[in-house]
Amino acid sequence: MSTGHMHPGMHPVDEDLVRRLIIGQFPQWAALAVERLPSGGTVNAMYRLGGDMVVRLPLVKGGADDVSMERTWLPRLAPHLPRPIPEVLGAGRPAEGYPWPWSVYRWLAGENPEAGALSDPVVLAEDLAEFVAAMRSISLPGAPQAHRGGPVASLDAATRAAIEELRGIPQEGVDCDAAAAVWEETLRAPGWDGPPVWLHADLMPGNVLVEGGRLTSVIDFGCLGVGDPACDLFPAWNLLPAGAREAFREALGVDDATWIRGRGRTLSQALIALPYYRRTNPVMTRNARHVIRTVLDEG
Repeated sequence: MSTGHMHPGMHPVDEDLVRRLIIGQFPQWAALAVERLPSGGTVNAMYRLGGDMVVRLPLVKGGADDVSMERTWLPRLAPHLPRPIPEVLGAGRPAEGYPWPWSVYRWLAGENPEAGALSDPVVLAEDLAEFVAAMRSISLPGAPQAHRGGPVASLDAATRAAIEELRGIPQEGVDCDAAAAVWEETLRAPGWDGPPVWLHADLMPGNVLVEGGRLTSVIDFGCLGVGDPACDLFPAWNLLPAGAREAFREALGVDDATWIRGRGRTLSQALIALPYYRRTNPVMTRNARHVIRTVLDEG
């Protein structure tokens, strides 16, 4: 859970607001308990509604755009995927001083996995690969461009700026020269020259649910769309240990250039996240440190 304001322009939300929104728009659920859920998410607040539902409210205006995207695409994607994904049960409107659309979803059971504490990492790697392969196989028309799904070069300025910022935070202990070298290798790798593929595009541990070591569902599709398949290789470095990382790659048949781009994209996200969230979001910060350490140790 965050310990401060992660972004400018965040709208305050609390249990009282959620209750008022539910009473006003979904009176059939007015008697159900509302409880805030701990979350390392950066864009939405989550509240358990009774035993079978969850309310998700954007914290910033950018997250509001994701609400309509999910309402449009989740029902279309679900039949093509091997695990359950969020199902919208109620489409909330701005009210009670809250300015953006919001949604009620069916509750999905499971826990977020944690890097270094996986009970069966190879099996989880194979489950994740099955999900990524299923996303790639979808051919629905009219797809949006995935967030961060374009050429690697589009991330160059932000990645270099983050490396320079981390040079000024020596207590984080990041080998910035090594990080820069990995990023340069990423830029040299051939780009994706095939058709864009469907992507979740934000496969962070906080967007994955597991039970008994197996993948049960994938959540938060706010970055979805089509783009470079390297964008869905993030679990290789943000979650899986070395042996399972290779199982994930083998199951997906990833070529060298795509693997290098995937590693670089994962590192880029972590380098940008670490200085931005280090004082406000311990979950994001911890995973960013893990990714940086994993990628640089591998290199």
